[in-house]
Amino acid sequence: MNRNSQSFEKSMNRLEEIVRSMERGDLPLEKALSMFEEGTALIASCHKLLDEAELKVLKLSKGSDGNPVEKEFVYDGE
Repeated sequence: MNRNSQSFEKSMNRLEEIVRSMERGDLPLEKALSMFEEGTALIASCHKLLDEAELKVLKLSKGSDGNPVEKEFVYDGE
C-alpha cells in the first residue's frame, strides 16, 4: 500500500472516530469545536487525495491520441 493510501485510510479512520465521539453528544463545547476543525481538515485532505487519484486514473486511461479509452475495470483485491 502506498503512502497516500495509508494516509487516506488513516484519515478516514480518524474521521469515523471523530463522528462517533461527536454523535455521543457528551463532549464539552471546546473539545467538540476542536474535533470539528480537525474533521474538516481531514475531509479537505481526503478530497485532495481523491482528486489526485482521479487525475491519475484519467491520465492512465488516455489513448495515444489523447482521447479517453474505455477499459473494463477489474478489481484485483489490493
